[in-house]
Amino acid sequence: KARPNNPLEESSLVMSYAGYPLSLSRLTSPPFPLLPPPTTAVFSAATSYTPLFSPVKFHRLSLLRSSGSRDNYIGNGGGGAGGNGKNNGGSGGGDWWSNFFNFDKRRSLLLLPIFRNEDTFIDSVLSCKPLLLFLVSASSSITCCLLLASFVQAKTNNGEIVYEIRGGKRFELVPDYSKDEFVLTKTMWSRLLPDSKSGSFVSNLWMQCKELTTTLLLPEGFPESVTSDYLEYALWRGVQGVAAQISGVLATQALLYAVGLGKGAIPTAAAVNWVLKDGIGYLSKILLSNYGRHFDVNPKSWRLFADLLENAAYGLEILTPAFPHLFVPIGAVAGAGRSAASLIQAATRSCFYAGFAAQRNFAEVIAKGEAQGMVSKAIGIMLGIALANCTRSSTSLALASFVVVTWIHMFCNLKSYHSIQLRTLNPYRASLVFSEYLLSGLVPSVKEVNDEEPLFPAAILNLKAAYETQTEVLSVHAKQAAAGIVRRLQLGSKLSDVATSREDVLALFELYKNEGYILTEHEGRFCIVLKESSSPQDMLKSLFHVNYLYWLETNAGIKSSSVANDCRPGGRLQMSLEYVEREFNHVKTDGEVAGWVTDSLIARPLPNRICLDYAAVSSVAEG
Repeated sequence: KARPNNPLEESSLVMSYAGYPLSLSRLTSPPFPLLPPPTTAVFSAATSYTPLFSPVKFHRLSLLRSSGSRDNYIGNGGGGAGGNGKNNGGSGGGDWWSNFFNFDKRRSLLLLPIFRNEDTFIDSVLSCKPLLLFLVSASSSITCCLLLASFVQAKTNNGEIVYEIRGGKRFELVPDYSKDEFVLTKTMWSRLLPDSKSGSFVSNLWMQCKELTTTLLLPEGFPESVTSDYLEYALWRGVQGVAAQISGVLATQALLYAVGLGKGAIPTAAAVNWVLKDGIGYLSKILLSNYGRHFDVNPKSWRLFADLLENAAYGLEILTPAFPHLFVPIGAVAGAGRSAASLIQAATRSCFYAGFAAQRNFAEVIAKGEAQGMVSKAIGIMLGIALANCTRSSTSLALASFVVVTWIHMFCNLKSYHSIQLRTLNPYRASLVFSEYLLSGLVPSVKEVNDEEPLFPAAILNLKAAYETQTEVLSVHAKQAAAGIVRRLQLGSKLSDVATSREDVLALFELYKNEGYILTEHEGRFCIVLKESSSPQDMLKSLFHVNYLYWLETNAGIKSSSVANDCRPGGRLQMSLEYVEREFNHVKTDGEVAGWVTDSLIARPLPNRICLDYAAVSSVAEG
């Protein structure tokens, strides 16, 4: 309410707002700096009235300057450039009006309310600021919600689906809002039915058969649960298993003809001959088990040797119909070869499967490997029976078929063994890694070293596949060094063989008192004497020491003189030992990064150890 006592004097005007009296002079210097000054039209001569709000309209105005006439914005009053009139003059370029539009007097884009009834100007303006804030906040919130909903809907439509992982397989889930849970879109059998989305019945049946085969024959979580070379090895082993079973069927048929069952022989005599053949052959397993400690060092070589032995045994059995009177000796030799081959295959198979188990799932990898072998045998038996019906009792046809099948068998064996990437370090692989590190400062990868490793240690038996293009990844000097070190290495030597004088023995004991081995060169061989407390880690360190000695000999021309001189400060053994102690941990770390297992050396040293009493050694040296 406003009660104008004297409309011409500013101090005589009084306004009451919300029950509090306010003078016009306060309004001209308002506590709210963003309120425009009232005009004379606002305060009429009426004694009292209650103003009502009119609907507020918002219009976009042009860029306004803080200076200029107020009439352009409100539409009332005088206008001009800052007249002195209190009730009908313009505010012009006054500071109060400038602060209302823009505090730093720059161009601004404003939204101003236009009122139908100018009598409600003050109350409307006072309530305009909260209303503007509310409308801006509400519109921003609604806009954000709409954008978020559109974004979620677009993502859903773009194919972002929730899956449930079971054993490495994905199952699509959809929300069931009635039960407030996720459910499978289709069951295993309902997915076989044709529809517009899943395709034809044949394609769905093929997918289900593929999933079932993967579940039965591959480890759970494949391919993450095994190494990258597992699948290639399994495929080649499957084909060679089929070929081996075909050869077995042909050999069994030939044995049956040789024993006389096809000619009406007495069953008892045939059974006795068969038992004698198998009984003599079983002895080979017992004798060969003594060499089991060598299978871990070169599993590829022994496995290939076992395959060759098995094929030779099959060949002898196929020849038995041509020499029926020699059935027992030929069958016994062939049985011994097959028994030995099966022992070696079982022993080396464990080495391969242990390397394939990327998640330490040894038992599962072995179980799936056996299942794959059964599938190969079943297919091989069927094909072998069909081939045996064609050859019948013809030894020449059986031999011709056997030659073809054997070639397929050995080809698949070579491919499977070249696909295996052994990550453990035997003397040759370790020497190749250390030699390359000493020459280039880099540790070669697992694949590079395995591709260069010969299948047989002897060069004359090194069966490198002729069909493979050999790439020079590793340096020639590193490969020559590895081959030379393996030939000259003697792990587990006797101390009495390498040190013949008291001075040499004391010098070696003093130099290697903190090591688990003693290394020296004797008659051109690198002799490593192992202490009683020596560990596989000490053997790996001693082999790195051997590689550095070989590097000094071939690249620096530093050769061995005598044991006592080599152990003195600046000597060959003392200088090389300092380098090994400084660099061995670095090469181990780099090897682990490259994928190698550097915690031990897979080797079978000679069974010679020494136990030192350093108190007694010191007293002997002082005496």
